[in-house]
Amino acid sequence: MKVISVLGSTGSIGTQTMDIVRANPGSLKVAALAAGSNIKLLEEQIREFKPALAAVYDEAAAASLKEAVKDTDVRVAAGMDGIIEAACVQEADTVVTSMVGMIGIKPTIAAIRSGKDIALANKETLVCAGHIITALAREYGVSILPVDSEHSAIFQSLHGENRHRVEKILLTASGGPFRGKKKSELKDMTVEDALKHPNWSMGRKITVDSATLVNKGLEVMEAGWLFDVPIDSIQVVVHPQSIIHSMVEYVDGAIMAQLGMPDMKLPIQYALFYPDRRYLEGKRVDFFELGEMTFEKPDLEVFRGLKLALDAAHEKGTMPTVFNAANEKAVELFLNRRIGFLDIYDIIEGCMQSHKTVDLPDVEEILNAEREVYEYIGSRWK
Repeated sequence: MKVISVLGSTGSIGTQTMDIVRANPGSLKVAALAAGSNIKLLEEQIREFKPALAAVYDEAAAASLKEAVKDTDVRVAAGMDGIIEAACVQEADTVVTSMVGMIGIKPTIAAIRSGKDIALANKETLVCAGHIITALAREYGVSILPVDSEHSAIFQSLHGENRHRVEKILLTASGGPFRGKKKSELKDMTVEDALKHPNWSMGRKITVDSATLVNKGLEVMEAGWLFDVPIDSIQVVVHPQSIIHSMVEYVDGAIMAQLGMPDMKLPIQYALFYPDRRYLEGKRVDFFELGEMTFEKPDLEVFRGLKLALDAAHEKGTMPTVFNAANEKAVELFLNRRIGFLDIYDIIEGCMQSHKTVDLPDVEEILNAEREVYEYIGSRWK
């Protein structure tokens, strides 16, 4: 029996994690759940999975949840302290970190210091604090198991191989809903257009990130930390069918790849049961039906999010935090219909140009960089 805590249990990754728990009742048990503010769904999860602890970041929502579940044995905690408590609950051996944004950094650090293995779905944790997280994981002897489909594919393609013989990581991208479009065509793209991802079912923010290719830039940074490879050894390949989830090329020219249907439950389940593989319901790849797989170079001139991400990755220090925070705020403005699609790139670039990088930042310096970005954007895009 593996015991888990799920941070972000009401989001896209979190709800799919709960589906896997539901499908493996004798193998997975939930010790703690944490969410931002969706207490309606969290209450349903509490009643079904019966965790000992539930945490809600929003304190008013936590108070409402406490009243709603007073007939159960669950204890309700609130705020960042509550999220950290859920990450460190003694009974759990693995923490699924799927809360979106910088909110995931402190709970992940606390979980590692408590000796928990991390099933990582929060990109910001490594993008902004990779130098802290990877060093702590080594110090405390815990595993960081990737949940993103691309990073899980790389992890699986490295299994049993000599990591010192890796020549290149090939990180695949679907190209998103705007693949092949020109800059002039992107100018008038709406929120609805950006949310029509051709292959994956994801949350709104990450779907927009896929449309801008910012998401792929964040994944490049994350892969650099996860697999200890230089940024220049990671190549983004647009693969519209999303059947190859990523590949690893070795020094002898051999390429290992992980293939499968675009279904996030596979990498989530693999992280939870690693190194075992369990049965997973769902459609299988039919190569006769598929017919062909195609590959393209990403257009860095049109989809500037990837180019800006690579610039931030090379700068290091607090610049990846600035990139991430600027994108987070810009996407929020776009989803609220206050800016156009291409304005997302301009906001990110403006924030990066105005920032003075701090090398090897601690957590407070990372959070200060985030606040600086929010203040910069707030003063210009009200």
